[in-house]
Amino acid sequence: MTDLLHFEDMPVGEVLISQTHEVTADEITAFAAEFDPQPFHLNEADGARSIAGALSASGWHTLAMTQRLMFDAYLHRAASMGSFGVEEVKWLKPVFPGDILTLRCEILDARVSTSRPEMGILTMHWQTFNQNDEVKLDMRGTGLLKVRGTNP
Repeated sequence: MTDLLHFEDMPVGEVLISQTHEVTADEITAFAAEFDPQPFHLNEADGARSIAGALSASGWHTLAMTQRLMFDAYLHRAASMGSFGVEEVKWLKPVFPGDILTLRCEILDARVSTSRPEMGILTMHWQTFNQNDEVKLDMRGTGLLKVRGTNP
């Protein structure tokens, strides 16, 4: 792909909005069975007795869905050089079957690395929200994008 997003294409203040993903009970229980088998993620009865009051997605599942929304929104077409990581993740509200999730990504800061001038460092703020504009996940971290016209 020749039209990759580079550092210069992601200025401070840029906001990207993803497509949507509808969460199903089957995907919640399948993810939980493999990666986070707490009872309230595995069946509706235990979910109903939990603090969430219903079957709810694991926070790790919410992160995985967020990553997929991120990939579909921009990562699949980015000149990505990885990431330094995530500084903060907050699971603000449970994700339930039927929730329709959307990702909002805002570029908070952008600078070129002094030690690796081919690398742009983006400070990013991601929020995953549902069809009622309830923020379910709030996350901050970095993304690394290649600076256009530089060699690695």
